[in-house]
Amino acid sequence: MAEYLSPGVYVEEFEFGSKPMEGVSTSTAGFIGLAERGPVEGVPQLVTNPADFQRMYGGYLSENEFGEYRYLAYAVNQFFLNGGSRCFISRVAPEDSACALAYMPSKEKQVLQFTAKNPGMWGNNIRVVVTPSSKAKTQILEVIETNEGKKYLVKNGAGFYEGDIIMFTDGKKIVYNKVVNSRDNVIAFENEFKEDVVDKTILPTKIISTCEFSIEVSYNDIVEFYDQMSFNVVAPNYVDKKIAKSDLVEVHYLEDNKEIIPPFEQLVGKEKSVGSVSFTGGSNGSISNISAADFIGEDRGAGRRTGIQSFLDNDVVSLIAIPGVTDPNVQLTLVAHCENTGSRFAVLDIPKDARKVEDIIAHRNIFDTNYAALYHPWLTVFDTLDKKNISIPPSGSMLGIYARSDNTRGVHKAPANEVVRGCVGLDCQFNTGEQDIFNPKGVNLIRAFAGQGIRVWGARTATSNSSWKYINVRRLFIFIEESIKANTNWAVFEPNDEVLWVRVQRTISVFLTNLWRNGSLAGSSPEEAFFVHIGRDTMSQDDIDNGRLICVIGVAPVKPAEFVIFRISQKTADAE
Repeated sequence: MAEYLSPGVYVEEFEFGSKPMEGVSTSTAGFIGLAERGPVEGVPQLVTNPADFQRMYGGYLSENEFGEYRYLAYAVNQFFLNGGSRCFISRVAPEDSACALAYMPSKEKQVLQFTAKNPGMWGNNIRVVVTPSSKAKTQILEVIETNEGKKYLVKNGAGFYEGDIIMFTDGKKIVYNKVVNSRDNVIAFENEFKEDVVDKTILPTKIISTCEFSIEVSYNDIVEFYDQMSFNVVAPNYVDKKIAKSDLVEVHYLEDNKEIIPPFEQLVGKEKSVGSVSFTGGSNGSISNISAADFIGEDRGAGRRTGIQSFLDNDVVSLIAIPGVTDPNVQLTLVAHCENTGSRFAVLDIPKDARKVEDIIAHRNIFDTNYAALYHPWLTVFDTLDKKNISIPPSGSMLGIYARSDNTRGVHKAPANEVVRGCVGLDCQFNTGEQDIFNPKGVNLIRAFAGQGIRVWGARTATSNSSWKYINVRRLFIFIEESIKANTNWAVFEPNDEVLWVRVQRTISVFLTNLWRNGSLAGSSPEEAFFVHIGRDTMSQDDIDNGRLICVIGVAPVKPAEFVIFRISQKTADAE
């Protein structure tokens, strides 16, 4: 409370009533799979369009080399084509994949090691060009005699760091030296100059300049340029530090050279004015070495997780898929991940070769979860890589349709009876009789209808619990739970009394009322659509004494009109 120490009028602001709540995103997707390039460890990377994906992860993968694991790029493209706008990617690579390497100089004593940022044959196409450069130059105005030896007063000492190699020239002769100390335009060098180095003219001919080098790293149309780099470890332009931000390479200085040799000369020799190097040794690895463990990933700690585990570092994704990977161990791990986080929903593919009813049902029976849905059959699309139609898993298209439905109608709308864009056919056709078997089991079919295109014709989760059998119901609850969680942090550590209870109740009630008005909740009035109880009837004195605020919320979700039934009878003269 403010202090009042002198007479006067005081105006204070205070908060009362409900807090505005904003719904969380429901359409951000996560993908896991093999790619041409990209990081295989750490936080999944954001991609906002197909060009982004190609720039960061490369293009389509060939069937001959990557086989059944090549579908990530196709799925991401289908995601954006069907209405998605944001997704995060976690790349997987075989254990025997390798990063491309290069050394400078390549034949003599190796000084600088270049390593492709991540594994794959792509790294063999990286090119590096090295040229000499200098970050600072000045003229010497005076030689100062001191007890420690000669020091040199310069016109401008900015950019001369301890440990820098410098070059003195009078236009005819070149002498190299090393900075020992630089302060207030006074520089001490490792060796005293024997030459006359003083030049006070306006246009000096005697100059000292630092010796650095520049590196241009290129891969296809991606070019990175790093200027004025040094082998001086204590300098801010040390080569390892400056290239740490590169998306293409890592660089390590392998020497600790005590000799006074310019860095560019160490890399390319005395005679050359430009140096270049090519990379070798990059490998995609063998697909036979890919296992379920690679997709499941490892928890190596924050920022170093892989596979599915890498999404523990991401709290934005609400949809997730591993396109084309139908190994039960991988899919069950993905489902468990969604159930444990409670904030995301998995879309699962069924094996492409599963065409018989009993085979499809056998795969479906592996799961019992309301945090995942299964779709079949695979989709036929045009492959720009092989210039022919191929079959791809439906999960990428489905995540895009989820996003499209959420953005146009809302998360409460079942993502079904929606056209699959960019799809020219289905890998196999199923009829109504077969769907009569699949639908109650929770297998969502994609079907072709004459004059209506190819449509999603199912909206069920893979659960035996009838309360959660619809996808939109589970995702609506995820949306409500995550929105409340994200927008009620203000209540933590507030006095747990009637004032707080009223504010929390009003905040949540306003949010749920808006959902009801938008058609997300059933009922003809807010009272029928939801309730929010908080107070002495939801918590005991023991709860309050132990810092617990308990709010009980009930909502009535809308259910999809899955079976539209018209009962028609013949109208006769005596019929009422």
